[in-house]
Amino acid sequence: MKNNSKFSQRKETLMRLVVLIITGIILGVWRYLIIVFFIINFLYTLFTTKILKDLALMSEVWNTQWYSFQRYMIFASNVRPFPFTPIMKSISK
Repeated sequence: MKNNSKFSQRKETLMRLVVLIITGIILGVWRYLIIVFFIINFLYTLFTTKILKDLALMSEVWNTQWYSFQRYMIFASNVRPFPFTPIMKSISK
C-alpha cells in the first residue's frame, strides 16, 4: 500500500511539470491582455471618471487563475488550475 501511495505522489508531482508548461503559457499570454485592459481602464477612468466593470472583472478572473496556479505549483493545494479544471471567476466574492 505504501508503494502505491508513493507512486501516486510521484505521479502528481510530475503532473505539476505539465501544468507548469501548459497553464504557465496560457497565463503568460493572458497577462499581456490584462496589461492592455489596465491601460484602457486607467485612461477611460481618468477621462470619464467611470470604470469599465467588464474589463475589471476579466482582470479579476486572471488574478484568480494566477493565484490558483501559484498555490498548486508550490504544493499548497492539490486542485489543478485552469485548463485542467473549470475556470474560477473570482475568489474575492
